[in-house]
Amino acid sequence: MFDYTIIHWVTFLAAAVLLNLSPGPDIAFILGQTLRNGRRHGFAAMFGVWTGAGLHVAMAAVGLSAILATSALAFSIVKWIGAVYLIWLGIKMLLSRGDSFVSNGGISHQRVHAIYWQGVLVSALNPKVAIFFLAFLPQFVVEGAGHPGGQLLLHGSLIIVVAAFIEPPLVMLGSKLGVFLRQNRRVGLWMDRGLGTLFVALGVRLAASTR
Repeated sequence: MFDYTIIHWVTFLAAAVLLNLSPGPDIAFILGQTLRNGRRHGFAAMFGVWTGAGLHVAMAAVGLSAILATSALAFSIVKWIGAVYLIWLGIKMLLSRGDSFVSNGGISHQRVHAIYWQGVLVSALNPKVAIFFLAFLPQFVVEGAGHPGGQLLLHGSLIIVVAAFIEPPLVMLGSKLGVFLRQNRRVGLWMDRGLGTLFVALGVRLAASTR
């Protein structure tokens, strides 16, 4: 069961590394929370994103992602919910005053578990992630290597495992940069505005996307 060649693993792991390094809403959210609120919130955002990605992997394994790929209505509903949520997060950053990390010395009013659930939603409400997994994971299903659903679940889970080697160092580096920003009010304020603009742009791009 799950008998693969070395070439298979090298190809898959290389693709998984590139996937985790590619910029997108997930990485932007993790780094944004780290810069604004520190390492603890950054890790909460990271675990939330991983949970959302895990939901997509499970959906791909059981075939539910196919609904998003084939149903225009389902895709549109999830797409617009995700887009509105990203834009809402961006507007909050653009308009933040008293709860901005440059205004309160880095002490966030947001609880860690709230950041975690925001991360879950940022990842889970992106239908393009679901469709990507549905298109990406089957390429590594090998006939005779095991149950197709099990192979999808294995490879999808390993993408999250690869993220566990890439994203924690980014959070650690981001927390050090956040200390610098909290000590430089003007730079930190522009970072707040820049992150807000980025999230609004990501939300608009998702809203304008097609399958």
